[in-house]
Amino acid sequence: MSAQINPSILAADFANFERELGHIASADAAHVDVMDNHFVPNLTFGQPMVERLQAVSPIPLDLHLMIEDPDRWAPDFAAMGVWSVTFHAEAATAPVTLAKKLRAEGARAGIALRPGTPFSAVEEILGSFDQLLIMTVEPGFGGQRFMAETMPKLRQAHEFAKRTGLELQLQVDGGITTDTIGIAAEHGADTFVAGSAVFRGEPAEQIEALRQAAAQHTHE
Repeated sequence: MSAQINPSILAADFANFERELGHIASADAAHVDVMDNHFVPNLTFGQPMVERLQAVSPIPLDLHLMIEDPDRWAPDFAAMGVWSVTFHAEAATAPVTLAKKLRAEGARAGIALRPGTPFSAVEEILGSFDQLLIMTVEPGFGGQRFMAETMPKLRQAHEFAKRTGLELQLQVDGGITTDTIGIAAEHGADTFVAGSAVFRGEPAEQIEALRQAAAQHTHE
């Protein structure tokens, strides 16, 4: 598949979200980081904010839940009509059951891994998911350095999906720029979350630059 670019609105102007979403209308989805100040040491968007973003966004919402007890809360986010909901393997009690609930609400189901969590933690359950998110920074804050040491895990996931015929989007999030996106693409990623790299310049131009940079290194 062609490279998918999902700008993270964590790097956007919080006072002008509707305008900022308009600036990234050429992207594939808007990545929304929901943090609860428990699973990660940061607090961002709650359900009322996500519901409002869903109402005004010109592109689908790709939610990344960095929260405790996603088994309880994730279905409520999916019920808002968002396109995709990803929760962390480290936080969920019954990930396969939760994936079924998300899909029943009409959302894609994604599962995420922290940098230190091995691929083996989710290998046997990936058939229940539409997307695997491999964090390329420690979750919690934007603007961090890309962790190249996570790339073997990404390659492992790519080779597993190819070997088993599993239709699975492989998303990376953290430190993605025009300089690092090619590395992730070469290791099998097809969906890229970028925050600062998009919003610190002219968003539409940055989105296209990222897409082209990924396309040059796409792993077959």
